[in-house]
Amino acid sequence: VQLQASGGGLVQPGGSLRLSCAASGSIFSINAMGWYRQAPGKQRELVAVMYTGGRKNYADSVKVRFTISRDNAKNAVYLQMNNLKPEDTAVYYCNARIVDSSFDLDDYWGQGTQVTVSS
Repeated sequence: VQLQASGGGLVQPGGSLRLSCAASGSIFSINAMGWYRQAPGKQRELVAVMYTGGRKNYADSVKVRFTISRDNAKNAVYLQMNNLKPEDTAVYYCNARIVDSSFDLDDYWGQGTQVTVSS
């Protein structure tokens, strides 16, 4: 199983970016997909997660500004980020909790995509 993330970049404060992540490989089912981020010198933190039933959780710092969505047919998750702030600057990692074709449950991570918010 692999996760491929894309969509990071440099944006000015107040701007928007959309991150995408797709899972591929021997997937039986996906329980949850989400995004974490890690800023320099800080621990990795949860940004947003969406469970297969539709429930969503967001970090307090991104509520209202960020929206997570999934396309179950494509095994994909997206993060629409609006009104970006300099403190959103970090490497963003896609995460998925996947049951593979051997019926093993595990967490998988994408390669990380840099988001830089700066004027």
